[in-house]
This record gives sequence, structure tokens and C-alpha cells, in this order.
Amino acid sequence: MGDFYQNGIITTLHNMADRPLEAMEAELVRFARRRPMGLILPSLYSELEGEALPGIVDHLRQVPYLSQIVVGLDRADESQYRSALAFFSRLPQHHRVLWNDGPRLRALDEELQRFDLAPRELGKGRNVWYCMGYTLASQRAESVALHDCDILTYDRALLARLIYPVAHPQFNYEFCKGFYARVADGKINGRVSRLLVTPLLRALKKTLGDMEFIEYMDSFRYPLAGEFSFRRDVLIDIRIPSDWGLEIGVLSEMYRNYANNRLCQADIADVYDHKHQDLSAEDASQGLSKMSTDIAKALFRKLATRGVTFNTETFRSLKATYYRIALDFVETYHNDAVMNGLTLDIHNEEKAVELFAENIMKAGEAFLARPMERPFIPSWSRVESAIPDILERLLDAVEQDNSDYAG
Repeated sequence: MGDFYQNGIITTLHNMADRPLEAMEAELVRFARRRPMGLILPSLYSELEGEALPGIVDHLRQVPYLSQIVVGLDRADESQYRSALAFFSRLPQHHRVLWNDGPRLRALDEELQRFDLAPRELGKGRNVWYCMGYTLASQRAESVALHDCDILTYDRALLARLIYPVAHPQFNYEFCKGFYARVADGKINGRVSRLLVTPLLRALKKTLGDMEFIEYMDSFRYPLAGEFSFRRDVLIDIRIPSDWGLEIGVLSEMYRNYANNRLCQADIADVYDHKHQDLSAEDASQGLSKMSTDIAKALFRKLATRGVTFNTETFRSLKATYYRIALDFVETYHNDAVMNGLTLDIHNEEKAVELFAENIMKAGEAFLARPMERPFIPSWSRVESAIPDILERLLDAVEQDNSDYAG
């Protein structure tokens, strides 16, 4: 059972009473009459063949309040797209599958590239961005949730708790970030959040001094959670990264665009487990190694926009400060695990800390070498100003794909 303690400067909505799902869904059905709700699912085709997504779809079939489900499908050829349409056809809600690798969406992407407005790299950020564009174009949902497709412990209560804060007509939240304890199979997971993000934020406080942005970021209990919800008007102006900095980038944009009292975080699951990434210590372009570098760069870029001046000495001090704080956290998490009868491998935890410390320096060097790098995908507002009919054309392309290849 959660507590009622409010930490930091972001409102935390706890799970204090194990409220029956039926009662919450009945309210959401009522809210949906005034504020229709949608869901975005960024997916790889391989996830259709995995353990998690079939179970997620089984749960979503029972959700009574959704007006729309938008699936972004990556890495799929024509036969796989047809298979995906069949896979999702059992959803009773209005749903569409964006074939991101199909000729129609590829043609739109190439046009955006000519205007220098397209996402610059493949990945989840690009997928989410196109799904956001389609959601704007379709105008079927006022409140929208987004979650990953690899959640092994999925239950539809997760979605209800995630979308409730932005769906309630008497709440003024524009954005809600989900959080949960990353504990499964007797282990504490979530290494990048535990061993990189939190100690790095604490190290930034020590090296740079108190800054509201750092306090804001440190207020989120699980900043790397891939589950969040928002009002539709958020989608038109948000700029998101296309790399592993997506979650940090989204939080940064919400800080830039909205007052803190329009943002919240909600406890959405007692148990959460999903696909785990390898540490990839030998390959900086893969796994948690690349993720940690991208996340660090995302934080450095945002702080630079807040007037922080970085140099090589700054990053050396930051690395040393981070390393000491992170090692202290390893002991903290170990003791927490032991008290709860869980396991935590201190050797592997410290190996991760060593890798993350190296990658903080690499991220800093990359930031200094390319200070004009543009990591964010342009907002849909900017894209529309350059190509006024782009959303209508995106909508038409998706509708034609779903019509031509179904059955």
C-alpha cells in the first residue's frame, strides 16, 4: 500500500486504497462522454510474436472507455503489416495501425526530409511522433495515454490509473507520468533509473548548485517510465527526441511548456516487468550503454538551454561526483533488497556504475564536439506551418493503408 507523502515539486497520486478497477472504469466511461480517450502503442513487429503484446491486447479488448487505439508499427514488410492488421482486428475499439515502413508513410517522410522536418533517426521517438500526428489529425480523442508493448505483467488497471488524471473533467492536469516499483522475480530492476539518472541528478545538484529544473526532474519517482498520458493540445507543440532520450526529453518539454501544477505522476502498477536490455559494455551503440549516453546528453542539452556553461573540467568533476554517489546508492539498494528478501548482485551493479560513469564523460565530449546538434523532432505546429495539409495527408495515408491491406 502506498503512502501519501509528496516529494519534490510534482504532485504524486498514490495507490493508497486498492480501489476496485470496476469503480474506476465506470467513472472513466462517464468522463469519456465529455472527454473521449485514446491510446498510443508504439510497437515493433517482433513484439507481435513475443510474450507480452498478445496479453496486452487481451486486456485492451475489455477496456470500455477508449474511443481510439493507434498502433505505430516499425520494422514490418507488407506481409507482416497484413499480419499486424489481422492481429489487432480483434480489438473492439476504433483502431488504426500506422505502417511506418510502408510506401505511403515513407513518401510523407521523404517530403518532410526535404523540408528538414523529418525525424533524423529510426526508433521509438520517430514512431511515437507519427502516432501523435495521426492522433491530432483524427480528432477522436481529447485525453491520450501511451505505453510500451513489452509489458509482461500488464493489467488494464495500469491504463485506467494512467489516463484517469488527464481524463477527469475536474482535474487540470495536462500530463501524467506513470511510476511503479521495478521489482520482479525476486530482483530489483530498473538499473538505468536507479544507477544513472537519480545519482546523476544528485551529482548535478552538487556541481552546479540548486536549480529548479534539476529539482523538477528529481521529483519524478521513475523518470524513465515509458508510460504517460496527456491532453490532446499537448501534442501540437511538444518536441521529442528520436533517440533513447525520449522520456527525459518529454519531461523537459513539459517543464518548458507548462506550470508544475498542470503536471503529475501516478502509481500505476504494483508489479511491473518488461523486456530487459543488455548492458552492452563492449558496444556503445547498443543496449544500456547507448541508452545511458543518450540520456546524459539529453540532460546536458536541456541544462545548456537554461544557461549552464559546460567544459571538459565540468564533466570531469561531474563524473567523479556521480561515481561516489552512485556507489553509495548500490549499498542502499542492496540493503533494501536484503530487508525485503530480494536479491541484488553488487558486482554487476558496480560494473553498471563504472560503465555509466564512462558514458557521462563520452556524452559530455559528444555535447562539446557538436554543440549545434538538433536532437529534437520538430513540433507538429512547426510542420503544419511549412506544409499546411500535412496532417490531413497523414490521416489519408493511414486510412488507405488500413483499407487496402486488410483482409
